[in-house]
Amino acid sequence: MTGAARWIATFLEAQAAEQGATRNTQMAYARDLQDFGEWLSRRPGQFETAAREDIEAYLVHCETQGLAQSTRARRLSAIRQLYRFAFEEGWREDNPAIRIHGPGRNRRLPGTLDIAEVDRLLDAARRSGRAEQDRARNTCLIELLYATGMRVSELVSLPVSAARGDPNMLLILGKGGRERMVPLSPPARGALAEWLTYRDAAEDAARAKGKAPSTFLFPSRGKLGHLTRHRFYLLIKELAVAGGLSPSKVTPHTLRHAFATHLLANGADLRAIQTLLGHADIATTEIYTHVLDERLSDLVLEHHPLARDAPPDEP
Repeated sequence: MTGAARWIATFLEAQAAEQGATRNTQMAYARDLQDFGEWLSRRPGQFETAAREDIEAYLVHCETQGLAQSTRARRLSAIRQLYRFAFEEGWREDNPAIRIHGPGRNRRLPGTLDIAEVDRLLDAARRSGRAEQDRARNTCLIELLYATGMRVSELVSLPVSAARGDPNMLLILGKGGRERMVPLSPPARGALAEWLTYRDAAEDAARAKGKAPSTFLFPSRGKLGHLTRHRFYLLIKELAVAGGLSPSKVTPHTLRHAFATHLLANGADLRAIQTLLGHADIATTEIYTHVLDERLSDLVLEHHPLARDAPPDEP
């Protein structure tokens, strides 16, 4: 597999596991990124070394080919997301696409959940599972994800050492090897303590049978040694159905968006949210201001008396 193919395959896998990208969306991303990669190779160039000027030249090339504005905007979106992922993963020390302005396509706002919907998801986690141990694990997963805004890859690979001692703060190893501290809410701390009781008992039983102890908070018998992103993606869909929520609306990334949006709505500073989310650039975090603006606009239109349809004129 070439370097470009490996970049695209890993990126698409993460999009599917963390954001629920559909098969059609993944195929569209793949086509767009393959076209960009082939264009780079003719310059010559490659994903690892492409500069901002290369991406801008590619967009000019797309325009001279007569591609529609929507197609050019979609291709730039795919390139932006790839390089943001590469930067966060530590594949590159810069993001050459972050300041490039596209041909004017409307920016898609991230999906999120309101507080009542998060409560329903948490309630479903407490009730779902064949045994008490399963229910404790499910509750801990959702509580931690909503309390910290972690990426799902960060959540499933958490070392158990980070959770010892009833911590008020959790040390998270993010993309690119960057560490950050995030506070834990009381419900999250309670769910974590309960899950550790079950987890440690299971580990003690396994150790008694001669099996090596796991270093992960959410161990698994798979080759990674911990719960996979894909399995958690399926689990959160099951919990959404159990909670009476549309599964199409709920992904691991949706809870990350809910965490940020709810913090901002309650007065949190945007820089603080950037730190908690582990965003390298605040431009990535600023999308949540647009989400909040849209929600406030809907609130006014729904509840303000002057925003309602005026009654017809009396005869």
